[in-house]
Amino acid sequence: MKKILSLAILVSLTVSNTVFAVNGNAVLNASTEENIQKNIYKDIKKHKSEKVKPTKNKYEYVNMAWWANFNDEYLNDYIIRAVENNKDLKMATLTIDEYYQNVRMQRASELPAIAAGFVPGYGGFNGRSQGSFGLPIIASYELDLFGKNHNKTTGVRKLYEASILDEQAAYISIAAAVGTVYVSVVKLDALIDMQEEIVKLRKEIAEIMTISNNEGIVSTSDLVKANKAYIAGTSDLVELKKERTKLLNQLAVLVGDSPNNIEEYKRTDYKTLVFSGNIPEEVSSEVIMNRPDYKKAEKLLEKAGIDVRIARKEMLPKINLGGLMFFNNKYLDSLFTTKGMLWGVGGGLMQPLFQGFALTANLKAKKIAYERSLRNYEKVNLTSMQEVNDSLVSVNMDREKLAKQKNIQALEKKDFKLTQEKYKEGIIAKLDLDQQQENLLNVQKMVYNTEFDCMVDYINFYKAIAAQA
Repeated sequence: MKKILSLAILVSLTVSNTVFAVNGNAVLNASTEENIQKNIYKDIKKHKSEKVKPTKNKYEYVNMAWWANFNDEYLNDYIIRAVENNKDLKMATLTIDEYYQNVRMQRASELPAIAAGFVPGYGGFNGRSQGSFGLPIIASYELDLFGKNHNKTTGVRKLYEASILDEQAAYISIAAAVGTVYVSVVKLDALIDMQEEIVKLRKEIAEIMTISNNEGIVSTSDLVKANKAYIAGTSDLVELKKERTKLLNQLAVLVGDSPNNIEEYKRTDYKTLVFSGNIPEEVSSEVIMNRPDYKKAEKLLEKAGIDVRIARKEMLPKINLGGLMFFNNKYLDSLFTTKGMLWGVGGGLMQPLFQGFALTANLKAKKIAYERSLRNYEKVNLTSMQEVNDSLVSVNMDREKLAKQKNIQALEKKDFKLTQEKYKEGIIAKLDLDQQQENLLNVQKMVYNTEFDCMVDYINFYKAIAAQA
């Protein structure tokens, strides 16, 4: 089992000496792989997972300073409301309280148990009958000579600490969800405004085409195409509004509010929403060791190791100590006298000999569970690295895409300006100007869409590094 645990820690320590690059490739940072291998066993001996304690200030989990990079008071307000009112977060906190009580219950098994009772009775002996009062006091204690009960308490505490990490992960996830939904709503505000302009232009184009068709200037086929484009534009507008409403409903649930109140939900003007923070080009892989899911996997691996030790100790003898003190008297006021007192102390040792191979099966099951926890630990390692790399790649690629789209937008604006000049000089008709303006609006929609996608990428990066930015 020690060899397996060493392998798990070896994975984490090796990862801690790498960095995540923007292109998604991990490279060694500072120490070479050879130096890492030389010092790895020394580090394993020193390695101990830190104890996890709940915090009363839940805002420490979500890192409000990072959200200030959006410079949006409405977004900050929604994050705060989610921290205070989100139902999933409240359930996560209650789960911590539940596991804490489990720790207290298990800790009680390490202490002596004392029970007392009151036994009034009436009976006869040798032709004589009389009433009496009895007061038994019984004490029992399992001598934890091999530390089995203490191991059980430690194992339950690991689950308690894992629940704290679940709460931390929940806060980060909910904050990221609120941010993503809010940014998506603002994006839809922009797309809806531009789509309304497009619908207005298409309506005007359809009207011009109708007049031209009546005069025999354009064909009926061109008129039909113009009307189809107008109807498709209105349909797209309805779809965008539907998506915005659904996202607002989702935002309401995230902040613990009724969806009936979404009309009151304020947001900033899409033209002013910007991210002023800095997303680095590379990140040390040590960030994954601070992710709550990584720490939780570590706690569960430790818990599985403890369960194996407990299963081994179940095969050892049980040493039980006990005591009895019994007061008995026919008069209640004379109950606590030595005359009617019976007492005794003793102990016993019980060694399991045969239980249908239940103990060996339990040990094997715990070893299998340990192996599964180890595989989960390794999986979380890999998944964490993937998520950090994916977020950095998305940030980099979407930024590059946005830069190219802005170049297209600049050319489209220049083209539209030339078209306006031609229209003023009477070289082209109003129909040509409207069509060119629609092209410009479509390019602007594309640019806004990518800009807000970049903001979502930043939020995904925040989530991938567990709000450590």
